[in-house]
Amino acid sequence: MDDAAVFPPGSAALHDALAAHRQHRAAWYADLVGPLLIPASDVAAGELSGVVDPGEGLVVGVIGDTGIANLPFALPFLAPDGVTARQVEVAVAKRGEDPLPGIAELLRLTDELPGVEAVYAELPLTFGLMGALDALVAARADGAPIAAKFRTGGLAAELFPTPTELAAVICACRDRGLPFKLTAGLHQAIRHLDPETGFTHHGYANVLAATLAAADGDGVRSVAELLTVVDPRPLVERTTARLDGPRPLWVGFGSCSILEPLTDLIRLGLVNGGYDA
Repeated sequence: MDDAAVFPPGSAALHDALAAHRQHRAAWYADLVGPLLIPASDVAAGELSGVVDPGEGLVVGVIGDTGIANLPFALPFLAPDGVTARQVEVAVAKRGEDPLPGIAELLRLTDELPGVEAVYAELPLTFGLMGALDALVAARADGAPIAAKFRTGGLAAELFPTPTELAAVICACRDRGLPFKLTAGLHQAIRHLDPETGFTHHGYANVLAATLAAADGDGVRSVAELLTVVDPRPLVERTTARLDGPRPLWVGFGSCSILEPLTDLIRLGLVNGGYDA
């Protein structure tokens, strides 16, 4: 679970997000927590200066809210504060746009992102998606540390993919051996109607079970069925059977809350102390 505390709907102040992130990194569940996600605009504005101890070894993920071209400008601001960017994430196209030009631009810049272990190209689930996935696979074969990122929620209904759409994406990544991460709307384990947003949100336990099913060779229809399940028992059963194995392809998800999804993991019995799924 990447720590997206400064992003909506949490929108925490950076100082508060840093304090909470330090607590997460020191807690028994630290292995479940990814880097603190920071907008590139904040990095370039020097917002981390004075609030980070250069000796603490803070690891972040940089979200390219200023666009692809400005990523190399932002990253050098991290080093003086002893901060490391583990990953970079940026949208390569808007809905309805061809993502291939954005992918090509991002790939040209990968040599200007020193020390970055993973670059996530956020792809809209619309025009040109399968061709974009093929382009990422080809780039990975050439050594680029690039993977896919998909949005599973947001402030508008069209940002929530249907179970069939999300299942098709999961299976497409499975067919290509392509790692992916998700963002937005996955705070709770089980699919549910959120009374605050009025939207039906995907559950991360549904996604985990669906990804495991896809890895076992299931097709889009059965994977989509798991994404619609609201009874946690079949999801927990499928996941528990694979606790000792590696999680296939799905890297994780960004969440503005760490404790909310963690509480669900404990409640479902998928986490006990420091042991995680």
